[in-house]
Formats: sequence, structure tokens, C-alpha cells
Amino acid sequence: MKAFLMYRNRDFDPQQPLPPNEEALRQDLELDTLFEAMAQEDAFLSKIVKKAVLSGENDLEVIRYRQHVLKDCLHKPEVVREIYDITVQSHDNKKKHWLGIFTRYPGGILSSAIGMLEMFVGLLKKLRRIAGESAGKFESEGFTRFFAMITQELDDAYFSVVENHLHDLKFRDGVLLSAELGPGNEGAHYVLRKPNQSGRGWMKRVFSKKAPVYSFSIPRRDDSGARALGKLKDRGINLAANALAQSADHIDCFFNMLRVELAFYIGCLNLYGQLARIQAPITFPVPAASGERRHHFTGLYDVCLALTLQKSVVGNAINADDKDLVIITGANQGGKSTFLRSIGLAQLMMQCGMFVPAESFGANVCSGFFTHYRREEDASMQSGKLDEELGRMNEIVSRITLDSIVLFNESFAATNEREGSEIARQIVSALVEKGIKVFFVTHFYEFAHGFFEQGRPNIMFLRAERRADGVRTFKLTPGEPLPTSYGEDLYRTIFEGGRGAACAPGAKSRKYRNTSGV
Repeated sequence: MKAFLMYRNRDFDPQQPLPPNEEALRQDLELDTLFEAMAQEDAFLSKIVKKAVLSGENDLEVIRYRQHVLKDCLHKPEVVREIYDITVQSHDNKKKHWLGIFTRYPGGILSSAIGMLEMFVGLLKKLRRIAGESAGKFESEGFTRFFAMITQELDDAYFSVVENHLHDLKFRDGVLLSAELGPGNEGAHYVLRKPNQSGRGWMKRVFSKKAPVYSFSIPRRDDSGARALGKLKDRGINLAANALAQSADHIDCFFNMLRVELAFYIGCLNLYGQLARIQAPITFPVPAASGERRHHFTGLYDVCLALTLQKSVVGNAINADDKDLVIITGANQGGKSTFLRSIGLAQLMMQCGMFVPAESFGANVCSGFFTHYRREEDASMQSGKLDEELGRMNEIVSRITLDSIVLFNESFAATNEREGSEIARQIVSALVEKGIKVFFVTHFYEFAHGFFEQGRPNIMFLRAERRADGVRTFKLTPGEPLPTSYGEDLYRTIFEGGRGAACAPGAKSRKYRNTSGV
């Protein structure tokens, strides 16, 4: 039996390695906030959602397959959670029954396997009941096939046969074996036999004339004889014990894989519940092939910011279809970094088959996902900040592939504007030329305006909105790069006690060219 809820024709691999840049993605996109919301302090859920989100797919069919399964989960969350609870019970109960791993004796293995299978039969009956009650309420290919498999393979005849075998294998009437004499008159060819079925009632069996048999009894204190008899029994039941243990292991693997694959959807349900409470919108994205250039959305917001603040936040609407490069400039504290993070989070969530935090969203899938954010100085640095940034850039270039996406946030700001702009220009030009999609947040006017003057149709320029009174709306709109970041607003806010003159209607702000990245 196979669950096939993550892929149409294969299992999800919970042991697959995370991408080499996993740590950078988690730090730059604040992914731990997302993972915590999905896992809700469950270590197993945390492990699986990290694997699923960070190991996203670029196969459109896989993404759509998971989307349809997730839509069913959102439609009937109580059924999905009930099935998941069954898999958790299986995992927890296994510890109580499967003691056969600690013994090499067939008798111990057989006893543990019987206990395991009896427990599994009870859980499988619950699963079949759910399948019978809910099959018609689910529409996705994944759940439709799953419920059909459960109904067909776990019918009444199956349970009847299994329960009869388990009853017989307890050998309440003793073990019937056959054997032959081998070399040296030692026993050989031990075979476990089915018990004789006389077909007579108990009265006939008691009062009828019994056939003569040859038998012997072992004295109560004959430990050696008891051990010898036990060895004979173990030889006879060895094959049956191994077969039963393999059957128990097969069902255990089914429940484990079902738990793994449902864990991803349970994480999505947990996240959906928290976003619904703060009335933050979600949508199922429309993925496009990696070779296309699609990126359009309305109401896109930073889901991690919304989870942290526990309220809905400002969203953005942009159409960047047919664009290879998006350069984002504008006022300090205007929402540029938050917007960039929302782009990255939505891309990862789309490619693992989730909904995204937006009112509508469509984008092409990417073969690789990379971030290059400015880092604060720390004592562990072995060289200057610029060397450290270039070193991280070198690592990205060594792993990047065609149709990847790279998010830059204030990169190469550790040097002066002219040098930083030239470094950024050369790197970005090379990436775009090789078919890499780039989003770049910068304060370098020389870098941004240099691309603007080229007038190329595959480049888009966004600017963080700032009203005349200095108020930031945290919205980004298409606009030409400006030679100012309005740092004076921040100066007055910090050093003159609040908004004051910085936000006074009609207040003038002196323009300056920001070369520090602040």
C-alpha cells in the first residue's frame, strides 16, 4: 500500500538533504517564523515542513498535484487530522508492542509481531471507516486514489483472513510440527503444520475413542528438556515468525509514510488557521514553466511579518511579467526589504505546493533559489565585509543554474558607491545574460540609474512610496530611481523626537546621495 499524497507515483523522501544554502535562506527570509507557525512546537512536523519547503519542486505537475490535495485538506480539515492522528497512534503504540527487535528467538519475534499486527488491524479498520464515510467528499486525484485503495484492499475478507491467522499463530492448542531424521539422527526439515480440524463438537471430542499416540512428558523441573523442546518449537515457527515480522514491518512502513506525507499538509492547515484568525488573505498561485518570465500578483505581503505582528500587513500589486531584472529603490524604512522577503517566501511556498500570502499570484518556477543579503559585522569574520560578500557571491555562482532566481538586499554596500555600483553592475549583468532572474534592493543611485538609462524592456524599476509629508506607505510602485533615500527623515525621527518637522505638511527634505547603505 502506498499513500502517494505528495507525488503521483512515488513517495516523499524525508531523508533527502537540504539545499547547501539552507542556512542563508532561513536567515534572510526569516523562515524559522514560518516553520514555527506550521509546526506549532511539534518536532516531527518541524522536520517535515522544513524538508518540503526548502526542497521545492520545479515540476509543474507535482506542484498542481499537491495544490489539489491541499485544497481538499482545507475543505475537510477534520477528516485529514483524524487520519493523521491514526498514524501518530501507530507510531506511539509501536513502542509498546515491537519488542522482537531485542531478541533473536523466533518465539519472541512471533509474539511481538502478533501484538503489532493486532494493533495495526484496529487502526486499519478506523482508516477504512473514514475512507467509506469520506471518499465522496474529496475531489483531488491524490485523496480519491488513496481512499479507493483503502476501500479495495482493506475489505471484510482481508480482515477476516488476517484475524484468523493471528488467532491460529498464538498456538493455544500447541504447535504442530513435522520433521525428518537427518545425518547423525538429528532433526531436519522442520515444517510448521496447520492444526488438524476434526469438525466435531466438544462432546464428541471428549467422549469419542481416541486414536493411540506416542507421547512423552517433560518433568516439571527438567530445565534442559524444556530448553530442548523450546528449540524444537523455534525451529518450526522460524519461517512463520519471519513472515509475520515482515508483514508487520510492511504495514508499519505504510503508516510511517502516510504520517510523513500528511505532516506537510497538517503544517499547511496550522498556518492557514493562524492567517485566517488575523484575516490575512491567501491564494493558490498559478505556476508557469521555468523558461517563461512570469511574476505578477496583487496583495502580496510578508507572511512572516504578519505572523510576528499577529495582524494583516500592507500588500503590494506588481506585474513583472517578461522581466529578468527588478531593481528596487526608494526611501529608507519604506518597505523594500519586506517586499523582497515577500517575493522569496511566496516563491518557496508556491514551489512546494502551498498557497501563498496574496490575493492573487502567478510566477514561473525556478530551478534554484538564492539570496545575497548584507550581513552585519561579527567577530567570526576572517576578512573585511566586502571580501565576505564576494565570497558568498562566489558560492552562489558555483551552484547556480539556468532559470534560477537571486534576491539581493543592499549587497556590496560595504564599499563606496562607485566601486559597489560597478561590482553590482557586472555581477547582475552576467546573471541576467545567463538567464537568471534577479531582484535587487539597493541605495546605489549610480547602479540603478545606469540600468535605467539603458531603457531595456526586460528591466523593471520599483520605488518605495513616500508621501510629500514624509510618511511611508510601505507600498512599492513603478518609478525611476531617485538620487536620495530621504535619510534626513530618519535623522529627524530619531534625534528630534518623533516625526516632528520630518512629517510636517510641506516640510522640505534636502536631497543627498547615500553612499553608506544606511
